[in-house]
Amino acid sequence: MKDATRGTSAVEEALAAHRPRRAMASPLLCVLLYLLRHLTACHAARDIITPDRPLAGNETLVSGGEGNFALGFFTPPGANSTYLGVWYNKVSLRTVVWVANREAPIAGAVGDNPGATLSVSAGGTLAIAAGNRTVVWSVEPASRLASPAAQILDNGNLVLKDGAGGVAWEGFDYPTDTLLPEMKLGIDYVKGKNRTLTSWKSPSDPSPGPVAMVMDTSGDPQVFIWNGGEKVWRSGPWDGVQFTGVPDTATYSGFTFSFVNSAREVTYSFQVHNVSIISHLGVVSTGNYGLLQRSTWVEAARAWNLYWYAPKDQCDAVSPCGPNGVCDTNNMPVCSCLRGFTPRTPAAWALRDGRDGCVRSTPLDCRNGTDGFVTVRHAKVPDTERSAVDWSLTLDQCRQACLRNCSCTAYASANVSGGAGGGRRAGAGSGCVMWTTGLTDLRVYPDFGQDLFVRLAAVDLGTYERTNAAAPLLYTVYALVVAHTYSVLSYRRSVIRPKQSSPRPGRLFFFSTNIIAVGDPCPVRQIKDDGERH
Repeated sequence: MKDATRGTSAVEEALAAHRPRRAMASPLLCVLLYLLRHLTACHAARDIITPDRPLAGNETLVSGGEGNFALGFFTPPGANSTYLGVWYNKVSLRTVVWVANREAPIAGAVGDNPGATLSVSAGGTLAIAAGNRTVVWSVEPASRLASPAAQILDNGNLVLKDGAGGVAWEGFDYPTDTLLPEMKLGIDYVKGKNRTLTSWKSPSDPSPGPVAMVMDTSGDPQVFIWNGGEKVWRSGPWDGVQFTGVPDTATYSGFTFSFVNSAREVTYSFQVHNVSIISHLGVVSTGNYGLLQRSTWVEAARAWNLYWYAPKDQCDAVSPCGPNGVCDTNNMPVCSCLRGFTPRTPAAWALRDGRDGCVRSTPLDCRNGTDGFVTVRHAKVPDTERSAVDWSLTLDQCRQACLRNCSCTAYASANVSGGAGGGRRAGAGSGCVMWTTGLTDLRVYPDFGQDLFVRLAAVDLGTYERTNAAAPLLYTVYALVVAHTYSVLSYRRSVIRPKQSSPRPGRLFFFSTNIIAVGDPCPVRQIKDDGERH
């Protein structure tokens, strides 16, 4: 027992000897855990700039959530200036999608500007300053903000907000050359903002270049690409599913496209459903593949894949076939006249220059109500800048309204999304678009597109009203009587004077009947019309 007691005491002594060491380790462990938590919290929160913590020239913010975007200072390849921009954080090839001070860079490369800062003042002014504290770019809120902060969001939007989370300013209202998912192109009437895309001047110069993507709200809204002072591409109006000039949009997988036309805004935007898909729409001033490009990142190739671009063919130019001409890349030459129209300048058309367009073969007869319509299938409808839109009318009511208006030259559905088979056939859709001028920038596709109803005179439709039904027969009888009379008179003259030594100079008459159809000189196959009166 004595030995057992002694053994127990020895164990207790050993435990006691270890207790102080355990007590000493506990504070050290707490300090380490505290530091670890503090550093992690600081790292996670570094998507925000506050008055007491600006962003330095050699620092980068990373958006919270999935960490999709980064914000920081950069220098484009080949340049010697410093800019503040947003780029993809998960794309190995740095791709800048937004630039704050594109017109006011800091002199020198980013490596020479560690003192550059992006800061937020106590009142909420967001500013970019060089190392010598010279402010090159700033945003001042309409009123003083309480507890202001600037934050880069996970959709790439840089926002200036107050302590309650209210947004006083956002970068998405001032896009540069790139349209990201959730970003809107177009006009916000409430904010008084017209959001347009403008290309970089060159790959080394983010300042505004000559190419711009602009929403035009005249008539039925549509998007134009401008190159300097020239319109080089037109999207066509939104038909409820897509822009009529981008007919393959419906085949895109994983994308949702939105167009809002209201008293508050006229805007276009898109969403990508799969978070693993990185895609954007952008304008460029250089390159061989259009001025407007949709690109998608392919990680396996570590490169951007060109998903779609415009303009891409001869018919994508703005009105290459002129008023009342039709452009079809499946035909050669690509330009033809609408049914019931002939080239305005045949000599120019013979040289395959159709910019002068076409004129009517037969005037319309609105007063007697004999006009009808021919259907042009799979169309990118004509320029809607001067068109009239009435959303209350059905397609049949639209036809009647066009017939009552002697100035109406064509009509189409404003929204084809509600009809069977996509609503692109006659009788489907809702709303009414009417044209009262020449039909410019009209093209057709092998598939997709929508129906356009072009007004023609009855004779060009191959139909007549009852009052004119006997006209062809009368013309035929008259021609036969004239020919018979001429033959009899000629015979009698030859009998009365059979010995005339020399023939008298006679007159040679040419009778020509011209039946003008589409494609003579305009082939009917080029516009795929049904030739029926509607």
